Amino acid sequence: MKDKIINILAALETGNTGKSFPLDYCLPVYHCVSDENLPHIRHIIQYKNTTQFEADLDHISKHFQFVSWSEFRDFVNGNFKPKKKIALLTFDDGFREFYDTVLPVLERKGIYACNFINPAFIDNQELMFRCKTSLIIDGAEKAKTVDPEIYRMLSLENPSKENLKKQVLKITYHKRELLDRLTERLEIDCNAYLKEHTPYLTTDQLKILTQKGYGISSHSWDHPKYGELSLKEQMESTDNTFNYLKENGFMYESFAFPFTDFGVKKDFFDELFKNEDIFCCFGSAGAKLDSIERLFHRIPMEMGESGENILKKETAYFRLKKIINKNKIVRR
Repeated sequence: MKDKIINILAALETGNTGKSFPLDYCLPVYHCVSDENLPHIRHIIQYKNTTQFEADLDHISKHFQFVSWSEFRDFVNGNFKPKKKIALLTFDDGFREFYDTVLPVLERKGIYACNFINPAFIDNQELMFRCKTSLIIDGAEKAKTVDPEIYRMLSLENPSKENLKKQVLKITYHKRELLDRLTERLEIDCNAYLKEHTPYLTTDQLKILTQKGYGISSHSWDHPKYGELSLKEQMESTDNTFNYLKENGFMYESFAFPFTDFGVKKDFFDELFKNEDIFCCFGSAGAKLDSIERLFHRIPMEMGESGENILKKETAYFRLKKIINKNKIVRR
């Protein structure tokens, strides 16, 4: 019912997307852009192809003013007066396609982006647990029959490939060891996959991106869901990442939550901002306000539809929530 109402309201949004957008800033977030079938991503992210991505950028450019990191920081501090509402382009996870596919597009269009990375995966040292999930689903789909032991490992009462997919997608960060056992059972060699496909950026590529003026910043050490961690675990992952960024000469002024900021309490932000180097952090709740002053919410752009439609829906949803005073997240 909620989706139907949002779709109706979004359809009524016509004209200038920027003028109707409810905030002074728009923060789109992507993970990957590719024209290829990527088994380690395709079952967990609806990534866009280059044509779709460029269409998004063209629409945003028409209605917003893309800014650099320094301009965004100055804007927040009241020291930058843009001609239009601003847009800061962001990417998460440090996938190789940012260098191979996205960078040429950004350079051609003169658009800045910041990539929030997980140091555990840089140089293809390790595969993120959700990427293992995608490989498992991909392997099961391609198999003529699934080993009954795999269904048993997942405690499936009604064994089927569809139920296997649903169950594997539920496996959390703290239970990721099960994914390693499943890949082994399916004869999926993650180390070989890393060597052959090199899904992540390398240190050299990160340094080239930095030299070209693009941002490389923090997305936690190895991509846990922060709402499922203790405060100690949250800070360890965050601090380790900032140490890595400093050591390598990358940007250590910002932090973007992996997955979502849902369930993260005020005590984390109290600890985070004790680090005076940190200017702000980013969630991914869409067009939303937050009781944490320096937490800005980004808009997920990989939802299976155009960027224009996504922004119209975000505008409609914000207005709908505003009526019942629910468009601001309050941390306790």
